[in-house]
Amino acid sequence: MVIDCHGHYTTSPPQLAAFRARQVRDLADPHALRSKGALGIGDDEIRESLEAHQLRLQRERGTALTLFSPRAAGMGHHLGDATTSRHWSEHCNELVHRVCTLYPDNFAGVCQLPQSPGESPASCIAELERCVSQFGFVGCNLNPDPSGGYWSGPPLTDRAWYPLYERMVELDVPAMLHTSQSCNPHFHTAGAHYLNGDTTAFMQLLDSDLFADFPTLRFVIPHGGGAVPYHWGRYRGIAQDLGRPPLADGVLRNVYFDTCVYHRPGMALLLEVIPADNVLFAAEVFGAVQGVDPTSGHPFDDTKRYIDDIGWLGEDARRKIFHANAIRVYPRLARRAAGCDDSEAAA
Repeated sequence: MVIDCHGHYTTSPPQLAAFRARQVRDLADPHALRSKGALGIGDDEIRESLEAHQLRLQRERGTALTLFSPRAAGMGHHLGDATTSRHWSEHCNELVHRVCTLYPDNFAGVCQLPQSPGESPASCIAELERCVSQFGFVGCNLNPDPSGGYWSGPPLTDRAWYPLYERMVELDVPAMLHTSQSCNPHFHTAGAHYLNGDTTAFMQLLDSDLFADFPTLRFVIPHGGGAVPYHWGRYRGIAQDLGRPPLADGVLRNVYFDTCVYHRPGMALLLEVIPADNVLFAAEVFGAVQGVDPTSGHPFDDTKRYIDDIGWLGEDARRKIFHANAIRVYPRLARRAAGCDDSEAAA
């Protein structure tokens, strides 16, 4: 069984983008009616948006289940205010819920949070609760930089985040630490800002006592951890110099990495450096890189192929990476597999 822990609804019907365009346009008009409204998307349009894309690749590449969330770059938390973000997040999450309802064997929901610069993270709790308790979602995406590349808010280890973390722990859901669109011209969204966010979040967690306060809080750092595996010796040394616990006794008890690494040497490095217990399979389909690698003739994002090609990786490690770790880190997946309905899973 293969579980992809990192999938985004990047092929959503055009009505969703049209709503967002109107919403952003109306921000310049103080007289515009700021209502959530409706998208007007039918079930057949949802099916059409998936059959030739995510579902096709699931079949072709042998993925059983994808943890599915709204488009990461589209979260756009830097746009508008808390009301803007709430309406937008609700629409995006409701659409993902409809996907999971239409294809319950193929997708499990992960929600976007209605973050907004300057707003307390506690303002996201209501939407988290709705998505987990009403929709049966198994996790959330948490943006460590709602400012869109300017890092103007408090770090993830600041106590401002604690009310949200407390509720995540109570609900037993992890967060993938995923930035959104960069509005800073220095940082390309997918090529720099995403990876900067991964690396920055790891360093914040390393240099804190967050997990002493929340020993069961779980974070997934996407894109193979950004620069972290490549500079593992640097981080081990920094932890030692700062008097922090060794990484295996500190952050690795609560932090996991996905396999969105788009070449075999990088994948081999990730799996050599990071313990198999801390790696979750992911491909981010359809995500930042969608083309074919001319050196191999295979799609860059066919990450399972790289793992299959690493001969020294044992069967137990493959089992953990491909599905067992996902069920452990996202325990609501195990409840789904056991046949619980949404109300039981929310208990």
